[in-house]
Amino acid sequence: MEAMQITLRPAGIQDFDFCERLYFAEMKGIIQELNLDMAAQADGFRQQWELAQVRIITFGGVDVGWLQSATQGDALFLGQLFVERRHQRRGVGTEVMNRLIADATRARQAVRLGVVKINPALRLYKRLGFRITHEDDRKFYMRRDPGIEAPISNQKNAIR
Repeated sequence: MEAMQITLRPAGIQDFDFCERLYFAEMKGIIQELNLDMAAQADGFRQQWELAQVRIITFGGVDVGWLQSATQGDALFLGQLFVERRHQRRGVGTEVMNRLIADATRARQAVRLGVVKINPALRLYKRLGFRITHEDDRKFYMRRDPGIEAPISNQKNAIR
């Protein structure tokens, strides 16, 4: 398989609107299904979006998604990962996750994340070797330790 033309660039303040639009485009159904308050979700998004932790995913030179991650203790915590719907199911999210996992493995870090129980991305995380460590009413909290066999991918491509 030919290497995907995926790059990750640091976000700029001008990327906030793109990230917010994509977040709510992808989360609207989940927010409605869980009967969450949209205004509270918007406030929470603004409070949690941290410029220094955000990278924009580009595919073929076009912005198609974003992720937010930060080191917390012995692990890399993935707070957000969104890919535009028209670019989903093309391997973009898998490739980004494989790169993130490879970088964390080189740093001898686990990767942790939380995923809403009804989010289809749960299948991706399980396929990539994440295990559920605990849960609450809405989310599964997952971890992938660095000693696990790395997923098959273009592992030499570290996140930039």
